[in-house]
Amino acid sequence: MADDRHTHPGPKLVRGAAEDFRPTASIERLRLRAELLRAVRDFFHVRGFLEVETPLLSADTVVDRHLDPFAVDVPQGPDKPPRRMWLQTSPEFCMKRLLAVGSGPIFQVTRAFRQDEFGPLHNPEFTIVEWYQPGDDLPGAMRLTDQLCQVLLGRGPADMLTYSQAFQQYVGIDPHRADVGTLARRAAELEVQAPESLAAEDRDGWLDLLLSHCVAPRLGIDRPVLLYHYPASQAALAAVRDGDPPVAQRFELYVSGVELANGYQELCDAEELRRRMAAANAQRRADGKPPLPEQSRLLEAMRAGLPAGAGVALGFDRLVMLAAGANNLAEVLAFPFDRA
Repeated sequence: MADDRHTHPGPKLVRGAAEDFRPTASIERLRLRAELLRAVRDFFHVRGFLEVETPLLSADTVVDRHLDPFAVDVPQGPDKPPRRMWLQTSPEFCMKRLLAVGSGPIFQVTRAFRQDEFGPLHNPEFTIVEWYQPGDDLPGAMRLTDQLCQVLLGRGPADMLTYSQAFQQYVGIDPHRADVGTLARRAAELEVQAPESLAAEDRDGWLDLLLSHCVAPRLGIDRPVLLYHYPASQAALAAVRDGDPPVAQRFELYVSGVELANGYQELCDAEELRRRMAAANAQRRADGKPPLPEQSRLLEAMRAGLPAGAGVALGFDRLVMLAAGANNLAEVLAFPFDRA
């Protein structure tokens, strides 16, 4: 898209003056960002999706072992304790509440917030594109994600690869059947250093370690890759397909070794969600993290009737980074965390 070789210099500074007021992205890359943002909205508008807005600050939050939201204590007056609320790690909960009352297909471009995520591919405050389509299934959600990626990045149609195929190709094991000992031994053979915080019995942790070090960097190099059918233990808010082994109806989109999107055929069973949130909080406590609220308005919405469908969340900043040929999110953000 835009060519950022020709940039306009900012005003000259007095020698010795601090320069951290400046954006870390060039104006040309910010123009590219705006073009991509407009293209995202056009893509969904022509397909009949309703653009919605939901709260950034909510009493509810996604309960996940690895996602740490920012807590905000809101004053309620001199005689009342403050109300604990959360900056959203994803707009998922509120968007599903809209689906439950008949919104139809919806999308949102918004900010999301996650603690302890800062680096070349992470910023604690980031832009997320999230969409839901009632009646859709996992293959349909992958097709739509692939179409969006082709429009925005122009890298051709995505290849399809199951989680099992990827592990057998790049790690040499069956990830659904290998025990923890096998995973740990394979990591050692591949010279993957496990962090001290990784418990010996944490099977999903070992799978994530091998995925991030041995599989993900090799995905989407020539063409984007849709990686799907994750282990059932990593379903999060996805439905699980029965089988031997059962698998999560979940996928991720990879481009140039970078994870861009995460999609589900959505879980609609409120009691199963309640069970998963309790299990996630148990893992958080074991990790030394505070639990997150298990009661939510989403559970009420699901009991009222959440329509079957599929949803996807896409990291917009990462997409802009790839479109610009950049290597760091700071190159496509006006003011990243350390300059906010």
